[in-house]
Formats: sequence, C-alpha cells, structure tokens
Amino acid sequence: MAATNPLSEEEFSCPVCCDVFRDPVILSCSHSVCKTCLQQFWEKKGSRECPVCRRRSSKEYPPINLALKNLCESFLESRSQRASAGSEICSMHNEKLKLFCLKDQQPVCVVCQTSKKHRNHECCPVDEAVCEFKNKLKTSLESLQHNLKVLEEDKQVCEKTAVHIKYQAQHTERQIKEEFEKIHQFLRDEEAVRIAALKDEEEQKSHMMRRKIEEMSGEIASLSDQIRNTEKEMEADDILFLLNLSSTLKQVHHTPKEPEKVSGPLINVAKHLYNLKFRVWERMQKNLQYYPVTLDPNTAHPHLYLSDDLTAVDHRPQKSLLPDNPERFDEYPCVLGSEGFNSGTHCWDVDVGDSKHWELGVIRESVSRKGLFFLNSVWSVSYYESKYWTRCPGQTRHSLTPTEKLQRVRVQLDWDSGEVTFTDLLTSSHLCTITHTFTDTLFPLFFNNRSSPMRILPAKVSVKV
Repeated sequence: MAATNPLSEEEFSCPVCCDVFRDPVILSCSHSVCKTCLQQFWEKKGSRECPVCRRRSSKEYPPINLALKNLCESFLESRSQRASAGSEICSMHNEKLKLFCLKDQQPVCVVCQTSKKHRNHECCPVDEAVCEFKNKLKTSLESLQHNLKVLEEDKQVCEKTAVHIKYQAQHTERQIKEEFEKIHQFLRDEEAVRIAALKDEEEQKSHMMRRKIEEMSGEIASLSDQIRNTEKEMEADDILFLLNLSSTLKQVHHTPKEPEKVSGPLINVAKHLYNLKFRVWERMQKNLQYYPVTLDPNTAHPHLYLSDDLTAVDHRPQKSLLPDNPERFDEYPCVLGSEGFNSGTHCWDVDVGDSKHWELGVIRESVSRKGLFFLNSVWSVSYYESKYWTRCPGQTRHSLTPTEKLQRVRVQLDWDSGEVTFTDLLTSSHLCTITHTFTDTLFPLFFNNRSSPMRILPAKVSVKV
C-alpha cells in the first residue's frame, strides 16, 4: 500500500527530463536516469557517458534500478490519491462538490450554487452529469472508433495498392524487355540478311574479276612470248632473218583480242544503303500490328483478365486480388480503353467470339465506376439471352435484329457530329447509329460476362511518303 512519502518530488526526479523517473536505469557511476532519457542523450552525444558526471558507462544496456522504480511508482500513486481526495472538496468553501454547473461546465458545491458567480445557473447532481456526459462521450468515442476503423481499412487498401504497384512495375518492365528483345532480334536478323546480301554480291563480283584477271594474264603471257620471239628473230643472221620474215610478220601483225569491259563491276553501295532505316522500318511494320484501342488494366473488374498486350479480355469465375481504386469497376465486369476521346473520329473493331453476354460502346469519363449508375452514361450495343439491344442515356433500351449472329463488330465514334455507329463486319451491314451531343471525354467500354474472350482486332496501317 502506498503511504504518504516524506521525500519531495525533486528527489524522485530524473536529472535529464526533471520529471519523476520512468523506468530508471543505474549507471556504473551509481547515477540513475530514465531509460528513454539516457538513450536520447547517448544518441545526441554519440558516446556512452553519464549525463550527470560525464563518466563513460561500461555497459551498453544499463540495468533497471528496481528499488528506485518501486519508490517512484509508490510516490506517484500517493500523489494521485492525495490529488483525488482533494479534488472532491471545494477549494473556496471546503464543501463537497455535489453539483455540476451546466453553464460553466464545472463541479460546484451547494454554497457555490448560491454564490454570485453561479447564481441562476442551471445545475444538476454530479452523478447525473457524469452519466449524461459519459453517454455523450460514448457516442463521440464510437464515432472516433468508426473513424479509426475506416482509417485502418484505408491503410490496408493503401498497403495492398503499394504491393500491386510494385508487381505492376516488375511485370510491365518484364514485358517491355520482352518486346524490345523481339525488336532487337528483328533488327539483328535484318542486319544479318542485308550483310549476307552484300557478301553475296561481293563474292559474285570478286569471282568475275578473278576470272577476268586470269584471262588477261593468259593474253599477257602469250603476247610476251610473241615479243620475245620477234626480238630473237631480229637478232638472227640476215639470211636466216629473211627466210623467217614472212612468219615473223604474221606474228607481229596479229592483233590480240581487246579485253571486254565488264558492266557494273563495283558493289552497288546505293542499293544496300538506299533509305536503309526507312526500308527496315517498313519491313518491321509488316510484321507488327497496330491496335487503335488498348485496354486499361486499372479499370478492369476483378473477374476480368487481360492479355499481356492489353487487347483481349476474358471473364473468369475466380476473382483476382486487385486494389479497389476509384477507376476500377466493382459491380459489372467492365473494362475501359486506355485512351479517351473529346474530338475527332475514332474506330475500333472487336471480335466478340462466342461470348453469351457482352456489351460494346463508349462511356463518359466523369461517371463513377462504382455500383450500377454508370449504365445511365453509356452509348452501346449489347447481347444477352440471344437478344441484341442498344443503350443511350435518357432513353429506354431498343432491340436490334441483325441478319446473322454478331461475331465481329465495328464501333465508330464521331465525337464532333455526336454519333456512335455500330457495324457488322462479317456482312458489312449497318446495325445502328446513336446520336447525342457530347460534352464530355468518352472512353471505349467493353463488358464481358461469360467465359469466351473478347478481342480487339488490329487495324491496317500504311506508310505514305
């Protein structure tokens, strides 16, 4: 039990914080300091020395001074009891505080109630005031607890989002590297093909030159022999020279065949370097595909799975673990295009395959993706239970009757004219045109509620010089 302690508060005070010791530790020099105060002092000084005498401590973790700790706890308890006992007595009238002044929001005694300071103030018994204000605080506490729960849930969402951001970055980096490796491989292959073509031309023309050189070497050797023979005849005796004159003159007057001029003997450098980068890019373009619309994974409902190139969407029964960010749909299995349009004409083709429940069109950027309200801001064509429908804000759905089952649908948005046109690609037949005055940015909308995937089809691209 705590008794009235004869010692003063100063004798229980830490020399650093000047407050009653909290978890006091004893140093090798016998001085005691609060554990937290000592740690902060050591961190600030950068050395383990006593805050009182500056003597270096031999221990990195000084022991708790249990005797002093127990004395401090007894002192605090005694002080609290004295304060509690004194708090129930009016300091002015030495009467027990039995009433509570509602105007001044403080406990008063019966004498205070009739005094000039509290006269005509509404008062109530202390126990009633305690009960009433505890109930009010309980309500406020419940609100605070609710706010705390909301903050903790939001924190968990942020933590999951942070993990997802890291995954997205790693996955996207891997895809970028894979795509660039494909480009690098294409360029390496193109380089090899063009160098091989250059080597082939070099070999052909070098072989032709070698053959020509060999022919000319033969001619040179023959002509050299003829010159030597003629010179030899000229050195012979006069009679012998004249006897052989006819034959010698024939040899001298023999004209060697003039060598043929080879056309295009040099490497056709221009053929190999002519607009090289453009021609490589032109070939690359034939092997690449351009999609006028790609999907935004940050808007995809958790039941939707997108292809790595963001051009196909599949509905699966298992739900993926995705952060519930504001852009994401949470009720209907929808995903948006990655780019919005607020002017001009835009067109994209979609293969709906064998999907049993789909919808294609455009949606306002400003509409909330949560709940079902976004359906009032959609211009679309849909398919459900073997029936086709059109949807337009402010209007009831209208049925469509295409001649054949739709498998490939073209969506064309003319924002400036306020038209969204749908076409059956297989039959090239017009399905419908929805008109409206657009004032907001519109995003392509894709809804898929069955297992068969929907795919955005690549567009034909040409290069004009």
